[in-house]
Amino acid sequence: MMDAISVLSAIQHNPIYLVALFFFAAYPIVTSIMWVTTAFFFRQRWEGYQDTPLVLDSRLSVSILIPAHNEARLLEGALTAACAIDYPRFEVVVVDDGSTDGTADIIRRFAEAGKVRGIFKHTNQGKAMALNDALPCLNGDIVLIMDADAEPEPDILWHVMPHFSSARVAAVTGNPRVRNVDTFLARLQLMEFTSIVSLLRRSQRIWGRIVTVSGVVAAFRRNALFDVGGFSPDMATEDIELTWKLQKRFWDVRYEPRALVWMTVPSNYKAHFKQRLRWARGLMQVLHRHANVMRHWKYRRMWPIFIESVLSTLWALCFVVLSVIWIVSYSMGFPPIGAHPIPNFWGMVIATVCMVQIIVGTLIDRTYDRATTGYFAYAVYYPIIYWAVLQIAAVIALPHLFKKPSRKAVKWTTRRAPLDT
Repeated sequence: MMDAISVLSAIQHNPIYLVALFFFAAYPIVTSIMWVTTAFFFRQRWEGYQDTPLVLDSRLSVSILIPAHNEARLLEGALTAACAIDYPRFEVVVVDDGSTDGTADIIRRFAEAGKVRGIFKHTNQGKAMALNDALPCLNGDIVLIMDADAEPEPDILWHVMPHFSSARVAAVTGNPRVRNVDTFLARLQLMEFTSIVSLLRRSQRIWGRIVTVSGVVAAFRRNALFDVGGFSPDMATEDIELTWKLQKRFWDVRYEPRALVWMTVPSNYKAHFKQRLRWARGLMQVLHRHANVMRHWKYRRMWPIFIESVLSTLWALCFVVLSVIWIVSYSMGFPPIGAHPIPNFWGMVIATVCMVQIIVGTLIDRTYDRATTGYFAYAVYYPIIYWAVLQIAAVIALPHLFKKPSRKAVKWTTRRAPLDT
């Protein structure tokens, strides 16, 4: 026992451990302050521009593209909402990527009513390939891509389309809101999209580049998609990869918080962890493939998002490794040094900063989702429980940072329940 305690003592007095400890404590505090201040600036600069509204380019037509694979249980709601969008010139196109349930029947029913066009693929080749195959068949100058379980607000295009009056804009990502808030996990995700996702996208727009558009809903200039070769079928997260490809070609990518779409989030922990593991793996693949942005001055505007992504991954590694050390230390009656999840000064400071960030995110986003404030009590569990899940997923996905993605296309799962993806 004494030998083990001696080893733990040596580890916790090692300079590397002390540096990791400082980084673990400082990183969430510094980034939270940065996100909150820049998000406030975005709020004041771009969400309150009623005096100088963006100009709508009436020449641009829109194609709403919905990729689907075994989505029979939720597709009808998505198509009904898409067809109800209030905009003068748009079409709705659904690409069925080899579904084996009733997805094709629903598409045909809407097509017979003259509301949508269907594209039917007999083989499951994955979401990216389905989107690439559908692009040449579209009539719109702008392509609004949305998930088959999402329901957009009717005014979504009135908020998205004015951004494309600038010829530099290739993509505009919308503001996904959680619809199924009937479980504890779903309510935590509601707080996450309010305090992390929405806040971070506002902050990144101030930097000039964003890490990713929303895979749930985003609008793209069609010729910009062709300019970068479309979506990458071999990437776990085609939306992150496409965002980086567009920005490396010096296209502008924007965030529009008023472009609302209601999405269904995972309601059980297994499905949620599987989703976050895929997201983490996709980010690692993108960082590997686009590491060259750090070697060229012309990509300097992408340096902040690359560095922030690397630092967040490093923090996840620190979180997991230090937590293991602390758990072993406590089990042996040897209190660890410094900040840790067990409440002490630094632990409480980190948790307090996190709560302030959640409060700010809630106050900013309540304009678009009034229900958010009703679930604020769940925010206290976010730094206690939710962080651990996200950081473990990031560490498991870490090996993908150091190896090339497989050239094989990433396919859909064969069947999924609507609340589990």
